[in-house]
Amino acid sequence: MDMLTVKNLGISFGGLHAVDSFNITIKKGELYGLIGPNGAGKTTVFNLLTGVYKPDVGQIFLEGENITGFSTIEINKAGIARTFQNIRLFKNMSVLDNVKCGLHNRYRYSTLSGIFRLPSYFKTEKIMNEQAYEILEVFGLEDEANTLSSNLPYGKQRKLEIARALATNPKLLLLDEPAAGMNPAETEELMSTISLIRKQYGVTILLIEHDMKLVAG
Repeated sequence: MDMLTVKNLGISFGGLHAVDSFNITIKKGELYGLIGPNGAGKTTVFNLLTGVYKPDVGQIFLEGENITGFSTIEINKAGIARTFQNIRLFKNMSVLDNVKCGLHNRYRYSTLSGIFRLPSYFKTEKIMNEQAYEILEVFGLEDEANTLSSNLPYGKQRKLEIARALATNPKLLLLDEPAAGMNPAETEELMSTISLIRKQYGVTILLIEHDMKLVAG
């Protein structure tokens, strides 16, 4: 079954074709690598797929649904999550709370429940904490749950960003150079983690990466 189908996607900036006639079909449950030299438009493709940019031409289908022109929020709700080249964590929040931010599109309580700490608030918070810890365990971050994300080593910040994206329960996970800045040992560990989450969560993965060993792994 096709998870993602992109047909003749294109966008220009000031007359410059940043992406021109881009086509790809991604099968459900598989891992794909998007490779190319710097400036080839790989991150722009991710921006188009996630609604940051609206394409000038072309169509995007997620499991057969046409999501072309959807907003970033609509695309996330449809089932696409991503990470960025430059880490974008909530630096003044704990590791646990960063992951819980990813869960908020799945679990909600009313403002009234939050203000007055009604039973529904505590019930929802309990569920979110349990699920956040489960995800942190997959990434080996459970012991740092109460640590500020800004105090994590660089490699663990990278892993936390992926964990937060995974918390949104995506069908398709887009990873933009997930191993950037990592040393060989950290990259090796990340390879194992990406393989694990693909199998454990059944998520389809498209990644941009210059490390061909990571793509092949």
